[in-house]
Amino acid sequence: MKNLKKTLLIFFLTSFLLINGQSKKTSFLVNGVCEMCEKRIENALDIKGVNFASWDMKTKMCNVTFNSSKITEKEIHEILAKVGHDTKLCKATDEAYNKLYPCCHYVRKDFKQ
Repeated sequence: MKNLKKTLLIFFLTSFLLINGQSKKTSFLVNGVCEMCEKRIENALDIKGVNFASWDMKTKMCNVTFNSSKITEKEIHEILAKVGHDTKLCKATDEAYNKLYPCCHYVRKDFKQ
């Protein structure tokens, strides 16, 4: 039921935002392993210009709907790297990665979408 509500919310929000023209939707891999990672990733993207962000722990995919006149996709990747999560476009610094809780330490390697 929770997933159905989340899916419907995503659908309606995305539909509304895409009608307004400057909204873009993207999906990309973000390294992480647990529910704390999910919370950190989604909270990091709770910022001006990002209309919706959801990270799936199983697939490691982050779905984002954003206003391209306020934030770029590259900036979104940079924000995630700053909180310790590697993406295809931006790698977190060792310092940011080491600040993660031990349960959040994923195997660091380059990966492709």
